[in-house]
Amino acid sequence: MRLLSVAITPVRLIAVEENSVALKLESAQMTRRQWLGQVTLPAVGAALGAGILGEKTMFAAPKAAAVNDLGARVYNVRAFGAKGDGVALDTAALQAAIDACTKDGGGTVLVPAGTFVVGTVELKSNVTLRIAAGAKVLGSSDGKQYHAVDAIPLHGDSTLEDGNWALFFAVNAKNVTVEGPGTIDGQGGQFHSVVRGTPPPSGIGGNKRPYQILVYRCEDFVVRDLSLLDCAYHSIRVIQSKRVHMDGLYIHDRVNSNNDGFHFISAEYVTVTNCTVLSQDDACALFGSCRFVTVTNCVFSTRWSVFRFGGGVAENITVSNCILYEVYGCPIKFHGRPGTRYENMSFSNLVLKDVTGPIHISMGPSAKRVPGVSGTQTQANPEPEPADPSNPAIVRNISFSNIHGTVTTDPPQLRDATFTSNYNMGERRSCIALSAVGGSIIENVSFDNVHLTFGGGGTAEDAARRSLPQIAGEYFMLGPMPAYGLYARNSRGITLNNVRFQVATPDLRPALIFDHVEDAAISALSVQGNASAESVMRFTAARDVLFTGTRVLTPSPAFLQLEGAENECITIDGGDLSRSSAVLAFKDGAVASSVKLRQ
Repeated sequence: MRLLSVAITPVRLIAVEENSVALKLESAQMTRRQWLGQVTLPAVGAALGAGILGEKTMFAAPKAAAVNDLGARVYNVRAFGAKGDGVALDTAALQAAIDACTKDGGGTVLVPAGTFVVGTVELKSNVTLRIAAGAKVLGSSDGKQYHAVDAIPLHGDSTLEDGNWALFFAVNAKNVTVEGPGTIDGQGGQFHSVVRGTPPPSGIGGNKRPYQILVYRCEDFVVRDLSLLDCAYHSIRVIQSKRVHMDGLYIHDRVNSNNDGFHFISAEYVTVTNCTVLSQDDACALFGSCRFVTVTNCVFSTRWSVFRFGGGVAENITVSNCILYEVYGCPIKFHGRPGTRYENMSFSNLVLKDVTGPIHISMGPSAKRVPGVSGTQTQANPEPEPADPSNPAIVRNISFSNIHGTVTTDPPQLRDATFTSNYNMGERRSCIALSAVGGSIIENVSFDNVHLTFGGGGTAEDAARRSLPQIAGEYFMLGPMPAYGLYARNSRGITLNNVRFQVATPDLRPALIFDHVEDAAISALSVQGNASAESVMRFTAARDVLFTGTRVLTPSPAFLQLEGAENECITIDGGDLSRSSAVLAFKDGAVASSVKLRQ
């Protein structure tokens, strides 16, 4: 057989970056054996192919590839010096990978299998931080590895600033994604003082504790398919940002105080879907002016609130298809000072299991601060702050529908929290509450297909409470509630349809109290009474109220007790009130002419 001689242009291999090579022509001649010993097989294939197609083609292909993959490259943090051994500090390597990625127009920064210890890291535009399934980003337990983000101003008043320290942060960035399926572990217990007044193991605490992810004035920020564990402060805190999406997250933070899950401040176009949040503090706080927010298909549990609204103008928000269990701090809580407005919100298809609260809307001046007394502590006879009639707090157009569950009177400690917390007496015997003071407005609030079983245990002393503090604030600050089902004062446009209130143990409180309520429609309401109580319901200065199809489920002395001369235009149309010894009772100048019976 005759061998065909092939002339090959000599080349030298030059490394450009991981997984890529370039071929450079050399003027010197070398043998085939020498050449083959200096190149890899892929390079041989490229060179032979180029020889067949021509010298021009050999140069054009690599050059085009180097340009066309900008924004789509993968930057493995190990290539930048990360060790991933759980001991070495990998902050600089991770930051270098992010910096290179954003400089090249974006792409993916890959954290592969391993445990990578880091301190404060900045996320930047057009970067996807992917934490592989076998990877864990471990927040350093050394407080010196974190720093304040000076570009993010502190939020809150002078006595309670929220801090601007973080494990990961982004400022004025666009198109940022943090994704799993790996884990971010904040080692938050290292930032909690074992003995009050002493430094925590990390050396920093209070408002210098790092959030896991802190976002400020960003657009198109996504966190998905990730486990976020043991944060030192809030797990995800988003401030003044737009188009924010949280999906498929598992958040477990119960190792420190103020362990919020999500904390949004004046964020717009936000979606939270398919998440499980087990937190110590607010599971999904919405402070400031949050707009266009949807939360769906999630599970929440916390020692405090799940959906908490505080300040600003929040509107156009829906919550649906969620389970809220072991929520010992009121699942849905609104608190608004003068100037606050909450409007156009819907809460639907919710299961509540073992909660306190369960819904609290409190609008108006808060209690004046008392030196040495925390804002979450109950004060004896609290004095309200000055009201501002020209700028009232407003709640309107809020609906609650398809909500079923149980409300407990004995909230225990969270089963998997690493430290204990105390309870206020007002947290034990709670109810749905709508309370407006200081000229504030609550109007057009509806409850449709709401079935709740309350723990009961209300005493005659609880039921006798007629004058509650004229303050807005935490749901327990009004003290043990005088009703076991619904208490409303200074409200209008209240609708109840197919609502059922029951108690697990005997309760001497009315199921429903209206105090200065007007324009209310109550249809198909089923409630339990108590033979030793005064009445099933109690009205003071109620006007334009219509009952239709009401049922009293257990014996009681009276269905409705009217108190005072200001009640008027109350109609009771049909229903089954036969288990009440009397339909009406009158007290403190109330008159029979204020009620019309249509049996």
